[in-house]
Amino acid sequence: MNWVTTGELREVAISETAKAVTTQALDAFPTLRVYPSGTLLIAMYGATIGRLGWLAAPAATNQACCALADPKGIDPRFGFFVLAAAKEALILLSSGGGQPNINQEKIRAFPIPLPPLPEQATIVAFLDRETAKIDALVEEQRRLIELLKEKRQAVISHAVTKGLDPTVPMKDSGVEWLGQVPAHWEVRRIGSVSAKITNGYVGPTRDILVDQGVRYLQSLHIKRNKISFHSPYYVQQDWSEAHAKSILEAGDVLIVQTGDIGQVAVVPEQYAGCNCHALIIVSPIRAELDGSWLAWVLNGDFGFHSLLSIQTGALHPHLNCGNVKDLHVPLPPLQEQAEIVEYVVEQAEKLDALIAQAEAMVLVLQERRAALISAAVTGKIDVRDAVAKQAKAA
Repeated sequence: MNWVTTGELREVAISETAKAVTTQALDAFPTLRVYPSGTLLIAMYGATIGRLGWLAAPAATNQACCALADPKGIDPRFGFFVLAAAKEALILLSSGGGQPNINQEKIRAFPIPLPPLPEQATIVAFLDRETAKIDALVEEQRRLIELLKEKRQAVISHAVTKGLDPTVPMKDSGVEWLGQVPAHWEVRRIGSVSAKITNGYVGPTRDILVDQGVRYLQSLHIKRNKISFHSPYYVQQDWSEAHAKSILEAGDVLIVQTGDIGQVAVVPEQYAGCNCHALIIVSPIRAELDGSWLAWVLNGDFGFHSLLSIQTGALHPHLNCGNVKDLHVPLPPLQEQAEIVEYVVEQAEKLDALIAQAEAMVLVLQERRAALISAAVTGKIDVRDAVAKQAKAA
């Protein structure tokens, strides 16, 4: 028998579940109930609070799901749309700090509009059709976002491994995943073109963090060759000076050491002087290696797979400074490094802008969908004519 958890409430029909409950368990625990098809489910706890689904096949649920079964005077699908429109209002009824929850009593007592059953069916038919149109547009935008992200990665990867001139002679790099590189490029160990490769501070932070002071960068601040101090952490000035080996300079390259391995960013001027936690710091020899070049190389497919290939530890994968030193990277002349970096930055910014536009469109469509549902189930728009015209056209 299907066993529904709140993680499977995705605002769609549920016909199959990841887990099942045995007949023996159902017999052994009389409080377990099998709910029929059409039952509306709503999540009551934690991060999934307010999430909805409805059963397309009989199932049992865990205690975090409120099951609204055997409806009287209400179409279950109409109930779904009503509760979808009322999600924020339901969440406001929740209690508890770290684990907010709503109980079955509050859900049962929640007032909802209830037109006659024929009108409910009309509204459901209208919303099924109109939300399907919006959902299709959202899916188109999401596919566009993925294509743009793939193109972004391809542009970076090609530029930092093949250069910008398609006519230059090529040679075999001798490095797995890298293939051929321009004949005038070198392929060097990172350690041979770095003045220093070290770690940020590794240790408990509960006693060193303060409300204001020296900015303290962590892995969560590193994403797609950018540093974003969205979650501010600080350490005292004297603590930072006592851990001077992890004070950052502009042009240093930061590599996430544990967790989201493969994230790399160059340190811009605005973050010079920061200290950092559990990050690998590569300080390039400036006369040979531009930090921005190294960061873009490691953000390309070759660099990403190279970093993953040297991670160690099965349960908690991480990178070691010694292994990073031995990674080989393509190395054009310094001037060419700068030219390619300028090109990659320009192209990445253009594609990021298009991705942002598509993501904004997804939000607009989702807001339009929510507004349409709310207007239809509260009677702010009369859908009967629209459904009649649709039926006549069909």
